[in-house]
Amino acid sequence: MIRKRKSVRKYDMTKLDEATLNKIREKIGALVPLFPEIRYSIEMTDSTKGLFNIKAPHYLVFGSEQAEGFAENIGFIGQQLDLFFSEIGLGACWLGAAKPQGEVNSALPFVICMSFGRPAEELHRNLADFRRKPLHEMSEGQDPRLEAARLAPSGINAQNWYFIAEGGKIHCYRKKAVLGFINKMGFIDLGIAIWHIASESENFAYTKEVNAPEKKGYIYMGTVK
Repeated sequence: MIRKRKSVRKYDMTKLDEATLNKIREKIGALVPLFPEIRYSIEMTDSTKGLFNIKAPHYLVFGSEQAEGFAENIGFIGQQLDLFFSEIGLGACWLGAAKPQGEVNSALPFVICMSFGRPAEELHRNLADFRRKPLHEMSEGQDPRLEAARLAPSGINAQNWYFIAEGGKIHCYRKKAVLGFINKMGFIDLGIAIWHIASESENFAYTKEVNAPEKKGYIYMGTVK
């Protein structure tokens, strides 16, 4: 699915049947977080608002306590659902500028939304159709999992990450903030890319290392072991 998925922006507005929605709820209950200690919530709604909003029959609303790593955690969790939707024939799209319209049940602060439903456009694409930076612009070292990270979606396709592979490890970095402005999406995007790496790892652990290499223009975030 990593090599086929696309962000779907046109939907059949017919609501999904209850059996399909229950299948999605079951998947939500089986997600693997990047940081298990961080509390988060995922709710379904049928209405969102905001800049660049996409009209869809259903949306997911992600909430989280504002602990260190919460945004990467949401990206890591949400991308599991993005790929799951693609696998079961549904489209999905991260909505970085949308907010839920109306009340939500979670008491946790809102983080981001995701649209989903039956696609009214092509669900998948060919590998040649991905518009991504070449690996040499976003990584150094050799590791086959870097290609999965390269194909990860990101806000406005910015790919503001960098990876250094050495000895079976992948050190993960995000681009430094411009003029001190920290973009939450950059953290979420990194979490998305880390899930792509995790999904192609026989064993997976994510930790911070004291002596991780430095990368000019980027901030070290953690290491995949």
